[in-house]
Amino acid sequence: MECAVITTYRCNAHCAMCNCWANPSDASKEFRPEILTKIPEGMTRLNITGGEPMLRRDIEDIVEALDKKTNRLEISTNGYFTDRIVNVAKKYHDITIRVSLEGLPKLNDKLRGIQNGFDHGLRTILKLQDLKVEDIGFAMVISDQNAVDLLDLYHLAASMGVEFSTSTMHNSFYFFKDDNRIEKLDMTLEYMKEFIKALLQSRRKNLKLRAKDWFRAYLGLGLMRFMKGEQRSLPCEAGTDFFFLDPYGKVLACNGSDEPWVMGDLNTQDFEEIWHSEQAVKVRKLVAKCDKNCWMMGSAVPAMRKKLPTAIKWVMSNKIRLMTGKDIKLY
Repeated sequence: MECAVITTYRCNAHCAMCNCWANPSDASKEFRPEILTKIPEGMTRLNITGGEPMLRRDIEDIVEALDKKTNRLEISTNGYFTDRIVNVAKKYHDITIRVSLEGLPKLNDKLRGIQNGFDHGLRTILKLQDLKVEDIGFAMVISDQNAVDLLDLYHLAASMGVEFSTSTMHNSFYFFKDDNRIEKLDMTLEYMKEFIKALLQSRRKNLKLRAKDWFRAYLGLGLMRFMKGEQRSLPCEAGTDFFFLDPYGKVLACNGSDEPWVMGDLNTQDFEEIWHSEQAVKVRKLVAKCDKNCWMMGSAVPAMRKKLPTAIKWVMSNKIRLMTGKDIKLY
């Protein structure tokens, strides 16, 4: 099982595809790190996210509490607060860190509404490399506004020997948005297709990163389907395979619903009590009826792991097609 801990809705960036910065959580009401001890141990992956998690003054306490719960603890950040991130990495050397960038410098800073944001993000990655933190990389939210920079940012990540993960715009309570749209769909899909080909033909020196690129191509296929308004290729098991914790300590099924689907409250309940409650059963029924077909990595990656033979078959088939001069099959 996986979990994403939304530490705060406060953010120093003003992203075009997310309005949490305009709807910040009240710092005095955000959860205390002590409640994180209730999260089960042995989690496959725990993601610390926001808003911008580095705005939490107690971020190191949050990391300390969650590090005991999983072998893979990840922080999603815009990378602006380099010193704070470096201080965490010095204490927790095996941590995973993804720095969100929306393209090369000019486009990133415009879409994220943060002056010199690209410079801060890149400097953070370079400092983490100096510390020899292994699992670091960039993350990009693909839209028609930045698809032109998609391949270039990927090649930058590959040349630096770091990870590169992607998502796309969604509308939900979590983003405080209901008007995210890809207006230039055909153009965006063409860039996506070329990106998927590049992933399948990855030339990375590191074999592990090369293999990850292959399977990110499969995840990219899911992004294309979502952009086109098509049904998910893999089932969503929100509230079963993964859950979210919001800044106020509420356990949520996911972050893609139009309103929060609350399963319980860690401030007043134990996790097992929440997970097996009547309220949790009600929420899972809502998930089963959901037709939003979201394709966010929090739901897509666990689904792919459960259906790994399907992903392997698609990857190998399309690698062979490219090797023999044929175009990839998107279905």
